[in-house]
Amino acid sequence: MHLEDYLQRHAQQQPDKIAAVSANQTISYGQLWQQVQQESRRYTPGVPVPFTTTQDINFLITYMAIHHAGAIAIPLPSMAATGSICCDTLPPGLADILFTTGTTGTSKGVMISHKALMADAENLIEGQVFSNDLTFVISGPLNHIGSLSKIWPVITLGATLHILEGMKDLNAFFTALCSYPKTATFLVPANTRMILQLCPQRLAEVAPHIDFIESGAAPLPHSDMQELCRRLPHARLYNTYASTETGIISTYNFNDGRCIPGCLGRPMSHSHISITSEGHVACTGDTLMSGYTDTPATDWHPHIITTSDLGHLDDEGMLRLTGRESDVINVGGFKVAPAEVEEAAMSLPTVKDCICIATPHPITGQALKLLVVTPQGCSLDKRQTARQLSQLLEPHKVPMLYEQVDHICRTYNGKLDRKAYQQ
Repeated sequence: MHLEDYLQRHAQQQPDKIAAVSANQTISYGQLWQQVQQESRRYTPGVPVPFTTTQDINFLITYMAIHHAGAIAIPLPSMAATGSICCDTLPPGLADILFTTGTTGTSKGVMISHKALMADAENLIEGQVFSNDLTFVISGPLNHIGSLSKIWPVITLGATLHILEGMKDLNAFFTALCSYPKTATFLVPANTRMILQLCPQRLAEVAPHIDFIESGAAPLPHSDMQELCRRLPHARLYNTYASTETGIISTYNFNDGRCIPGCLGRPMSHSHISITSEGHVACTGDTLMSGYTDTPATDWHPHIITTSDLGHLDDEGMLRLTGRESDVINVGGFKVAPAEVEEAAMSLPTVKDCICIATPHPITGQALKLLVVTPQGCSLDKRQTARQLSQLLEPHKVPMLYEQVDHICRTYNGKLDRKAYQQ
């Protein structure tokens, strides 16, 4: 069954149940299915359909109508050039083409099949215990797999979506979370930190309504993991390993009494993880992409995707990440993962945000430099920060240079924008 088959089933069995809410709009399953059928007449089977992402019910109608017509959905942040996509050479069974952010290179069109989409949905349903009485609050961009993928389990189960126009209006976010008996949401680490710093009391107030929160797209600092556990003692709190290319692979409820840093859990039922001899995370399973739009047809059906992520599987079979190969900084022959330095720095009360970058050095070739945003009214004490980090890190991992800055550059989905600091 495709996602739209589940939509049709719920429209027949529970036509009056609310399928989605956005701004001042509300739509039932019966109404959504009717509008999807009408909208689908506009599209041609097998043809890619680029369209601008909107954070509302209209997106949901367009997205599912394209699928229902047998066409291929290409949600974009704007109607920017997508390059040439020849529909005659695309593999069969495609649902979506999602364009990556391009933070590590040129943006690419990732082809996702209906099979992969449903495998992702089932992974999330099983791994995070989605239920049909849940309302999932979406605040992130729907052209990104982090938020788009939450549509899949919700519609599969006949639950409810509440779509917000981003996180600029925190009052709307908290109002949505407490407007239903059982809610869940997905947050990138930057938004989690913003909530913990600006309105932790509001988080505690909505705690009785929160079933679970998922974090993804970038590593969540351990200090923020611990604070979330303290603020939401009864909620499930997940770190998820996923990407546009691999799909949803593994997840870990860090509110398990252990709160293991860097842990992303065991692979879910449609996925498998192995570690290469070089320490890279390799993924197999039904959630993998069908290929890139600009690659030869022979590369369309990869049986394994080896990522740039470095990690290992612990004694419990859970994935532990240590960084990305492309981020590793060589300091006089010592390999340093900047994420480890940032993790330690974020545990300090004098660090609000930070990034560890490489800077040229006449002896070691490269040295570590830590850019720090301090809490309002505080100044960076470089010596004290270095002393504190020396208690948490091996000597070669303690930055040599420190600089106080007003902000840290991030991508639109909350990842540290390391390219912005390359020298």
